[in-house]
Amino acid sequence: MESKRQQKVARQLQKDLSEIFQREVPHLFNGPSSPGAFITVTNVRVSPDLSVARIYLSFLATKNKELLLETIQEKGKVIRQHLGDRVRHQLRIVPELSFFLDDTAEYADKMDKLFAGLDIPPAPEEDE
Repeated sequence: MESKRQQKVARQLQKDLSEIFQREVPHLFNGPSSPGAFITVTNVRVSPDLSVARIYLSFLATKNKELLLETIQEKGKVIRQHLGDRVRHQLRIVPELSFFLDDTAEYADKMDKLFAGLDIPPAPEEDE
């Protein structure tokens, strides 16, 4: 269970990181493997001491999600620096950033397809 402070910091980091990916550093991730990739920050989890943040990302308009995630991890210092510029007055320590692929949308789509493919016979009628 996260404390209120952790939840507040996580929400703020999610908002700031979303703006950073969309406005400040989109040029870093528009390489030949992912031209015009759209990066969404779906969730942020912060450690109790606020020193580590786990960021879950979802990608649209990209062919190789793993390669894009590796690129983001390589550019983590630049992203953390931009984040530090935004939160330096709110947080004493800018958290270490760990990026992960959020596959909940793909999982939900897969489950929908499985349920749609089920053949469920109707229940037998009962005589009263």
